Amino acid sequence: MSRGPLRLLLLLLALMGPASARAQMASADPEVAALRSSFEYGKYAEVLERAGQRIDRGDLPEEDLVELHKLAGLSAFNLNRTEEAERHLRAVLRLDPDFSLDPFVVPPPAVAFFEDLKNQMAGERDFLRQEQRLRLEREKTEAERREQERVALETQRRRAEELARQVTVRTVEKRNFLVNFVPFGAGQFQQGRNSMGIVFAATEGALAITSIIAFFAYDSLFEERFITLDNVLDEDGRASIPVRFIPTDRARQADTWQLLKLASATGFYTVYTLGVVDAVYHHEDQVVTSTTVESRPESKPPAVSMVPPPRLRLYSTRGGLGAGLSLTF
Repeated sequence: MSRGPLRLLLLLLALMGPASARAQMASADPEVAALRSSFEYGKYAEVLERAGQRIDRGDLPEEDLVELHKLAGLSAFNLNRTEEAERHLRAVLRLDPDFSLDPFVVPPPAVAFFEDLKNQMAGERDFLRQEQRLRLEREKTEAERREQERVALETQRRRAEELARQVTVRTVEKRNFLVNFVPFGAGQFQQGRNSMGIVFAATEGALAITSIIAFFAYDSLFEERFITLDNVLDEDGRASIPVRFIPTDRARQADTWQLLKLASATGFYTVYTLGVVDAVYHHEDQVVTSTTVESRPESKPPAVSMVPPPRLRLYSTRGGLGAGLSLTF
């Protein structure tokens, strides 16, 4: 190839290089952009020194760090400082194992040198790819966890706002203390303990009925007769006195009914006392019978009545012209 076409090719590469580099990497750090511009103008020694200083200061995103190592490595290669070029370009591959130089921008010797480093670091690059893949998976998992936490917090916030707008309505029943002394399980029924109320009501009812039956049965055994007394100061000297008694042949029945009456009465008052004690023990003056949750109505701002402004009116009079204000309410 003659020198004319070669110079033309180098000129085209020089013209294409800056535009391609700008399109490839847009950095927010002005110093990185300045070093890229200096590299395009061939200030390799300055770029190598300043890039090393900027790398040592740290606090760089990964994209800018890769760009600085690349600029420093290519600058060192163009200055024939092979060791420094290798160190910087290896750092590029460690940051991005699949990084490649653009052959339309970078001269072929530098591309060949970089490809030789990639072949030497093939095993290390595989390990770095795996580590990078694991790191990306961890970052993805962490991002998903943060998103789940954000959704959970948002759900809790909405739930808290919803609860704040809700009103708990409780229905309170007031219970009369004197009802506990009413027989037949009235206190238990008032407390909602229907099973115990039925037990006391049935037991006391049965005992009361038994006592009443025994009372009337015992009373039915009596007979009434009149006894005549002589030598009584009366008109005819005699007097008749009524006498109620139980015949001797009914004495056993009378004892049985009398015992049954006393036993049933004693049992009634015993069960009644137990019912009163149980009702008083479980008594509560106020009991919440039902609880409902209702949404609080949203308060609306009071309506503001718009009063039209007063209007000025002009009218004619006999003596000239008059004016007045009119208000509408």
